[in-house]
Amino acid sequence: MADSTITVGDIEGELFKIERIRDILIRRESELRYTMDDIQLCKEITRLKKELKMLLSIPDNDKSNEDKQKEEELLQQIHKLVEARDFLVDDVEFERLREREEDKEMAEYLKSKLSICPHAKNTPRSGRRPPRAQPNSTPFVTKTGLTLLKECCGFTCSIM
Repeated sequence: MADSTITVGDIEGELFKIERIRDILIRRESELRYTMDDIQLCKEITRLKKELKMLLSIPDNDKSNEDKQKEEELLQQIHKLVEARDFLVDDVEFERLREREEDKEMAEYLKSKLSICPHAKNTPRSGRRPPRAQPNSTPFVTKTGLTLLKECCGFTCSIM
C-alpha cells in the first residue's frame, strides 16, 4: 500500500464518481445519437419537400400521370419520415423520464447508504459530491436533445 491514509470509503467514493461520470457519458452518447438521427430525418424531409414543391409548381393541367404518381409517392415518403421523427421524439421523452427515475432511485440509495455508513461524517466530501454530478446528466437531454427534436433541427427544415 503506497498511501496508508486512503480508506475503503475513499476508494468507494472515487469508484462511485467514476461510475457516475461513465453514466453521464453514456447518456450524452445516447443524446448525440438521437440528435444525429433527427438531423438526418430533417435533411431527408427537406429534400423531399423541395422535390414535391417543384412538382406542385406545375399546373394540374400540365401534369402527366407520372408526375401525379411521383407527387403521391413523395407525400407518402414525407409522411413516413414525419412518423419516424415523431417516434424519435417520443423515444427521447421516454428516455428522459427513465433517466429521471434512475436519478431518483440513485438519490434514495445514496441517502440510505450515507445514513447507514459510519464513516460518512469523516468523509463528507465523498458523500456530498456524487449527488452534485447527478443534475448535470439530465439537462443534456432536456436542453439540447429534446428541445432540438421538438423544434426539429431549426435550421435545416420545417416539417409543418
